[in-house]
Amino acid sequence: MSAQQWLVEDFEGGDLTLASGETLYAARLRYHRIGELNAPKDNLILLPTYYGGAAAGNHPWVGDNSPLDPDRYCIVIPSLLGAGESSSPSNTDGKQAGPGFPPLSLYHNVMLQKRLVEQVFDDASIALVMGWSMGGMQALQWACLFPKQVRAVLATCCTARCYPHNRVFLEGVKAALTCDQTFEGGRYRTPPERGLRAFGRVYAGWAYSQAFFRHQLWRNQGFNSIEELLDFWEKDHLGQDANDLLTVLNTWKNGDISDNPVFGGDYEAALATIDMPTRMMPSTTDLYFTEEDAREDGSRMPGATAEPLNSDWGHIAGGAGRDADSHARILAAARNLLPGEAS
Repeated sequence: MSAQQWLVEDFEGGDLTLASGETLYAARLRYHRIGELNAPKDNLILLPTYYGGAAAGNHPWVGDNSPLDPDRYCIVIPSLLGAGESSSPSNTDGKQAGPGFPPLSLYHNVMLQKRLVEQVFDDASIALVMGWSMGGMQALQWACLFPKQVRAVLATCCTARCYPHNRVFLEGVKAALTCDQTFEGGRYRTPPERGLRAFGRVYAGWAYSQAFFRHQLWRNQGFNSIEELLDFWEKDHLGQDANDLLTVLNTWKNGDISDNPVFGGDYEAALATIDMPTRMMPSTTDLYFTEEDAREDGSRMPGATAEPLNSDWGHIAGGAGRDADSHARILAAARNLLPGEAS
């Protein structure tokens, strides 16, 4: 791979009409790009972002020894709406700032990304949409909405909708944040630090598996104790905006690839549309995007195969560069989906 650099750019997507009847005004999509679109316009790869993650969190999937080669592909990482980089409660002015920011869905995110692909990348054919967690949910949303444009999908540690126990988990971390008296219904004058710390600590217990802690795998991340790990999660969440976290949490909790005007809630029809080569890669120890649910979704997608990540890292196994063994398996799956794709 040549020494190419990531470019960070903003796409001004205009007003985005929402299912609620509201409008997200002057929607802005932050994205990272590396590599160039080829003449046939068939070498675009999309890597949508995950909950709580910036676009740079997907960079480890791209680089030396990776099939996601910027000398061959144009690779774009679009940032989730509401997460702090694209239009979000924390960076929007006026009535839509803070708690006035409208609720968004997977559909809204993908439709704004579609505008980006149309207007900036000449509506290119997409060689692969690949994502972890909410990034994987967006990949599946892309696949069912635009099956003629998306040629392959790789979805790690996700399902095509948020299942009931997953929603219960999210309600728990939400409660930990919003019970801070300084939160004030999202109109906080200073960051609700106690709530953010509690959110991070509670989340950490769900993100990894029981075996991760039993085998002290936190040492592989450079921590000397569980308390050091929890302190890291606290500090990470202190750096995030509470309204941003809750906006994207709401997108996740209500996530369903059939909840849009195209499918009208017909989940079976949405899954049946995904007939391109697709890999569902759940972690065998994921506590909320479970292997059982991911397999069930995949069984209803004509083009999908399930390839579980046998890992003690829980949900974290599916992230770029987190668990070395899982990371290698994910890139191997991407390589199998990509050979000979780009001209």
